[in-house]
Amino acid sequence: MKIQNVTADSFRKYGKVLEGYDFTALIREMKHTPVPENVIYVASVEELESLDVARELQNKGYGGLPIEIGYCNGHNRKLNAVEYHRNSEINVAVTDLVLLIGHQQDIAPDFTYDTANIEAYLVPAGTGIEVYATTLHYAPCHVNDTGFQCVVVLPRGTNTDLTFQTETDGEDRLQTAKNKWLIAHEDAKIQGAFNGLKGKNISLDEE
Repeated sequence: MKIQNVTADSFRKYGKVLEGYDFTALIREMKHTPVPENVIYVASVEELESLDVARELQNKGYGGLPIEIGYCNGHNRKLNAVEYHRNSEINVAVTDLVLLIGHQQDIAPDFTYDTANIEAYLVPAGTGIEVYATTLHYAPCHVNDTGFQCVVVLPRGTNTDLTFQTETDGEDRLQTAKNKWLIAHEDAKIQGAFNGLKGKNISLDEE
């Protein structure tokens, strides 16, 4: 799979590279977070949310809405699933990482999605990006054997446990957490997920 850079014009349909932020302290604090052999996601981390840049991200990035700042770290080389939210997600790459992304508009009426539509983008270490609400994404892929570390910024409450009943058909069956709609590949065996990804479970190891 061809890996493009988020600085390429082709990324503009998925998101944009952020300018005007100083992520130095955020990246420094992220060095204390674990990098397991699998993938770990933590929605909200007090040490990250107490940094000065958190206020900037809330006010400039989300227009003053309450936010959560957490991380997704680990080792991964496969697509496994795609998810989307009702809002943009901000990511800051602490290490080089690759995002496998697509368009929500390409989801079929039966909520299946052809993985042939997925594209790969390198996010260089130190780069912050906004991933638009209509961009399908999931866990990053590592570039180096030491794994990946990625800051994840979202409106507060996103990806937390559902506290209400959802329907078992239509788009509702994709909702696995608050503000999170997920379509999985059957090979990933994600418990409780709708297995609507069709085609290969894309792997960066299959060049």
